[in-house]
Formats: sequence, structure tokens, C-alpha cells
Amino acid sequence: MSAHIAFRGVSKRFEVKVRGSRQRTEFTAVDRIDLDVARGEFVVLVGPSGCGKSTLLDLLGGLTEPSEGEILLDGRRITGPGLDRGIVFQQYALLPWRTAQGNVEFGLEATGVPRRQRAARAREFLDLVGLDGFEDRHPHQLSGGMRQRVAIARSLAYDPQVLLMDEPFAALDAQTRESLQDELLRIWQRTGKTVVFITHSIDEAVHLGQRVVVLTSRPGRVKEVVPIDLGDRTRQADLRSSAEFARYRHRIWDLLHDEVSRAQLQEKEVVGA
Repeated sequence: MSAHIAFRGVSKRFEVKVRGSRQRTEFTAVDRIDLDVARGEFVVLVGPSGCGKSTLLDLLGGLTEPSEGEILLDGRRITGPGLDRGIVFQQYALLPWRTAQGNVEFGLEATGVPRRQRAARAREFLDLVGLDGFEDRHPHQLSGGMRQRVAIARSLAYDPQVLLMDEPFAALDAQTRESLQDELLRIWQRTGKTVVFITHSIDEAVHLGQRVVVLTSRPGRVKEVVPIDLGDRTRQADLRSSAEFARYRHRIWDLLHDEVSRAQLQEKEVVGA
């Protein structure tokens, strides 16, 4: 398949203040990233803290621009945010005064969808994420997992081509997290969206990704792309305990081990500076 998303020599540098002085220096977050993502593919990015995972997602979302290189979506250069990309963050960012349905409708209002169609579409996507019957609940009346489901429904409702997810399940307890991973796979299969997902969890990366992109410590570069072939994960009850799952987990940990150690050393050097 041709690339739906293409990173071409993407680097991102920030100007930062030197501690204890008035001088400023350049900080390179990601360096010369080349990566293709096919239409409908589920790709997961993993790497040590500070390796630029979220920076790459911000670049893909059009929230910031590359210092060098370009990111293409269907051959067109990304120059800013757009309705062709939906973003789900770790924090739910729901409007507390709106119901679950009202939060899902919020994005549709900005695109000019008529009121009656907004309501029907919001209910459709709340049903898709398993929240049928919770349309009139406010965020404070929902659990963390249910709030994240609302956030996913809100991002899907205006039908973006690409779903960008920045550690969306990190704040949830282990049982809820695993449940939502399985739910997300079902949603992905039903919608056919292209998903780019960031996580610190190797288990989560293996369970969700068709390919796992392992990044180096700062500045982030692509160290290796690991294809994950586990069949239809929604039909396997005990997939996480299988020998094949463990093999992929160990492979990715081997790739990350040195990078995590290097990142910890970088942090010590910064603190000691």
C-alpha cells in the first residue's frame, strides 16, 4: 500500500535557556525521522522519556512545524491542524458543563453539522464506544475509562482520516486499561481509521500495534520498526499470556534497554549542569 502518512527527513529543534545564565541554546527533540504509515494501519511509537514521541504527534497534528523536512498526508504537506486528523490526549479535556452527548457534539458544531444530525451522530459514536445509555451523564458522573471513551467518540464523530493518540490510557488502572485496549482494537477494525498511538508500555504497544516504531533516546531517531503478527487480537481471550506475545515483548525491550539507560544518563547530566 502507498503511504497515507509520510515523514521525510523530519527534525525538530527548540530554543531553550541555559540554566544559570541568560544564554540560549538549541535543543534537538527529533532528528531526521523517515517513516511511512499505510492507510488503515495501526502504528505505535515507543521510546524512553524525552525521546520526542509527543513532539512527533504534535508535528503530525499540525500543532507545530518541523525545523527540517516535511510530513505528508496523502501527498499533501501538513502545515497546520485540520479536521482530517483527530487527537486524543492522556487528559480527557472534556467540557464539565456538557453531557457526554454534548461533548461529542462539540466538534460537530464547529464544522457546521445541523443540530438534528449532530445529535444522531453523537449517539451513534457513543454507542460505538460502548456508552449507549450514558448520553445525558456529565463528566463528573463518569469513570475515568468512560470519560476517555467520550473523548474517543468526540474525535471520531467528525470522521477524521487519522486518529492520533498520546498515551490515552496511561492514567487508568490496569484492568480498565486492558479493557479499553481491546475496545480500541474493535473500534479500529470497524472504522478502518489510520491510528498513530504513543505509549510507554511495551505490553500495550505489542497488543495494539501492527507495527511498533522504536525510537532512540534524545534526539529521537527511528532505531527499528518491528512488525507484529498476532492475528485477530479481538478473538484471542488470553493473548497477553501467549509465547508469541512474550517474544515480541522481549524483542522490543531488548531494543529499548540501552536507550532507556542512555536517557537516564542524559537526565543526570542535565540535573548536574
